[in-house]
Amino acid sequence: MDSRNRRTAAGSRGHREGKTLTVTSDTAGAAPGASGRQFTWGHGALEAGFATGSDGVLRMVRLARPNLQVPSGEGAFAEGSTAESEPEATSHVAAQREATPQAPLPLLELTALGHGSGWSGPRFTGTALGARLRYRGHTTREHENWTYLTAELHDLGTGLTAYVEFSSPTGLPVLRSRVRLRNEGDEPLVVQSVSSLLVGALPSPDVLDIHRARNDWLAECRWYVEPLRDTVADIHVAAHQHDSRAAVSHAGHGSWPTDGHLPMGAVTERDGGRAWLWQVESPAGWRWDLGERADGTYMALNGPTDAEHQWRVRLTPGDEFTTVPAVVALGSGLDDAFAALTSYRRAVRRPHPDHRALPVVFNDYMNTLMGDPTTEKLVPLIDAAAAAGAEYFCVDSGWYDDSTEGWWDSVGEWLPSPRRFPDGGLQAVLDRIRERGMVPGLWLEPEVVGVRSPVADALPPDAFFQRDGLRITEQGRHQLDLRHPAARAHLDKTVDRIVGDWGVGYLKLDYNIVVDPGTCGPGDIAPGAGLLGHTQAYLDWLSEVLDRHPGLVIENCASGGMRMDGATLAVTQLQSTSDQQDPLRFPPIAAAAPTAVPPEQGAVWAYPQPGFDDDLITFTLGGALLGRIHLSGHLDRMTERQLALVRDAVAVYKTLRPELAQAVPFWPLGLPGWTDDWLALGMRVPGDRASYVSVWRRGGDGELRLPVGHLAGREVRTQVLHPSSPLAGSAWWDGSGLRVSLPRTPGVLLIRLTSEA
Repeated sequence: MDSRNRRTAAGSRGHREGKTLTVTSDTAGAAPGASGRQFTWGHGALEAGFATGSDGVLRMVRLARPNLQVPSGEGAFAEGSTAESEPEATSHVAAQREATPQAPLPLLELTALGHGSGWSGPRFTGTALGARLRYRGHTTREHENWTYLTAELHDLGTGLTAYVEFSSPTGLPVLRSRVRLRNEGDEPLVVQSVSSLLVGALPSPDVLDIHRARNDWLAECRWYVEPLRDTVADIHVAAHQHDSRAAVSHAGHGSWPTDGHLPMGAVTERDGGRAWLWQVESPAGWRWDLGERADGTYMALNGPTDAEHQWRVRLTPGDEFTTVPAVVALGSGLDDAFAALTSYRRAVRRPHPDHRALPVVFNDYMNTLMGDPTTEKLVPLIDAAAAAGAEYFCVDSGWYDDSTEGWWDSVGEWLPSPRRFPDGGLQAVLDRIRERGMVPGLWLEPEVVGVRSPVADALPPDAFFQRDGLRITEQGRHQLDLRHPAARAHLDKTVDRIVGDWGVGYLKLDYNIVVDPGTCGPGDIAPGAGLLGHTQAYLDWLSEVLDRHPGLVIENCASGGMRMDGATLAVTQLQSTSDQQDPLRFPPIAAAAPTAVPPEQGAVWAYPQPGFDDDLITFTLGGALLGRIHLSGHLDRMTERQLALVRDAVAVYKTLRPELAQAVPFWPLGLPGWTDDWLALGMRVPGDRASYVSVWRRGGDGELRLPVGHLAGREVRTQVLHPSSPLAGSAWWDGSGLRVSLPRTPGVLLIRLTSEA
């Protein structure tokens, strides 16, 4: 088998598991496939119950927050039910589950050539192999504030063994799952799909709303909600003796995995009760679906599949494949679930000092040089950025452009342009950045090679994406395959030159083409498998770069937020949230970005211009203060009064960033709508030492009341941090909520809320 099929999901890289731990078995003396086997696993914030039925299939029969109270009247079969708080409740629930062991799903579903589904429809349930996998045992262990459970399942017919690997950070109501397949049979098995996480027996679709997020270029993170019954209609199951075949499903395709929708979703109880929030951590294809089963709702989270992504892997005897991880967070409401998911994202990512320091980055691109840097243009910008308080200065695209025929299809060597930097070259510009007390950065698009680049002929054919023996060309560019050592060596040489020799401390790694469905290189039997293999190798390569250059800061960008996936976020330090150039359209993106990215990783543009009035300058600056501020704009052409507004905003950001690095988001007005007149984003600091709320007004009435539930009933002090002018607006606490006045549009306030109790 090709080594590509042995790769595990890239999202696990920030979540290192020890290799010398003692593993204890909870199944000593249990007969493989024995019916009636029951056990629980978890910690104080999460509990999962498992049971086998008479068929020997292991099922998750309970997933709950033990300390979460639910409304009276919820049945024991509602997933997450914790109506019983006594110690004996666990066995009571498990016993009731065992009375109807077929209601929940098996631990995983998968299809393979010759082994399909048991019925027709778009739902990823009822697969033949999933129903045949029998329980053989499980192990548990704890390591570095994580708890782990691995359940071993086996199919006698094919010899396939599946290891369902659950993990959870201690203290967080978050479950992470991935599946490792091993062919222990005598014949090859071609796998077409395999679930990463299945959760069954959620409440009925009658009481659930489903939340999804459109994620389009220049319009990222647009969440919308509707009743689950709008898609999964009530067909009168009792009359048909069959569940509905309808399902809400979404899939991400190609090398832009978050183009179209985020690989996320949520369901909430309509009475304002519990929430289940999920994400699929795939740097390539993904799929999730939700439907009705046994009077409840199921959730199926998958990486790439054959039907949607042309993904297949051949497992010869002894071969293994591990899925991408999938995660579900449980909450008492949607904000609570997002808080848990934010904390989880911090727990799995690669440690880096940037996550604590949160330096201010100036980037010369957006609404400023727009890919046309020269020494003449950069020097005054560098000086102005330093004066404004920037700590990093990134020269964006164009620094390598020395071609009279255009640079788009000639990139790949990544050498500086003598024409753009005539006196002292690019090194003189980088030196100027350092002289002004900032760390220099450069833009790079590492995975592409232009068709006119000498690199296109210098590297072997197998170093590039290909189909049917032909090299793939997209928009005048070829795509490197980072599984090939020559491709990897080329990028190692490039980065080591830029970082090691030139002293660059920040790389903005962009990606502006889409290859769908992928590549069929040596060892690949389907292009979707080649794409997943490349993207995981790309994240491996990034990890090795950071190992060699531990101080380097890497920003992930793909035309903005088209690669805003959990696997990549676990490796890189920053995430571009959008390329939106209109300051009036950026607020809904900035306000919703923490749904996908922890605030200290979410790069939000702040591009004030000398032609803006004071209100618009403070508006575009204020939108970035609860994210990762990315300054741009012609600061070098501003008046002293305008520069003072920029300096004030940057100074405010520097005072709150130590708390921002540990805060969790909330939304006083709910998740923002694209055309909403008023928008609000809050950040809650652990221990409720402080809360911050950004409020934007783009229209509507000049005054608004915002509920802040976690501070209700307290004495709260309000302080407007931005803008500095008292005429811009005001905020006060009315005893149970926050009232905000913004007399003019566009208007923004950043407010600090503090309470003693």
